[in-house]
Amino acid sequence: MQKSSLLEVAYLERRDDLRRFFLARLGGGGDVEDLVQELYFKVRAAASDEIDNPRAYLYRLASNLMLDRLRQAKRAGVRETEWRRANHAVVGTLDVADTPDAESVVIARQRLEKLSLALTSLSPVTQKVFRLHKFEGLTHAETASLMGISRSAVEKHVSLALSHLLTRVGR
Repeated sequence: MQKSSLLEVAYLERRDDLRRFFLARLGGGGDVEDLVQELYFKVRAAASDEIDNPRAYLYRLASNLMLDRLRQAKRAGVRETEWRRANHAVVGTLDVADTPDAESVVIARQRLEKLSLALTSLSPVTQKVFRLHKFEGLTHAETASLMGISRSAVEKHVSLALSHLLTRVGR
């Protein structure tokens, strides 16, 4: 059996006092028991034979542990706030997620697959014109210049592609 260190003995003698120490500073949260247990692990790991005042060292460990936990909670709160600010909108007093629900995502993916398949049935020139204009965001004039065709031809290819996709995929 392992011999208990002076620091461990001080911990065991003051365990209830340490619980009250944490309770007084943190309130009645569930963290108190976790902190008391985590403090015990720190005490067990410490080389306490060289500690002059085990009781003072024990309370210093407890204070540092509690401050670390409070800092972690504060950082987590900041991260949560930033995440909410980036991913949620506020409508009145309600916090609404900006992301679509799972069903909408599946439906959108299925429509995209149908759209991609329908695009492959168009001529290569019409496909390229449509992709440059609709997916790459080029204007009719930029698409015409890049492909070496007239602006009117670009408009016709885009119109043909759109009517084909509406027929094949629908709204």
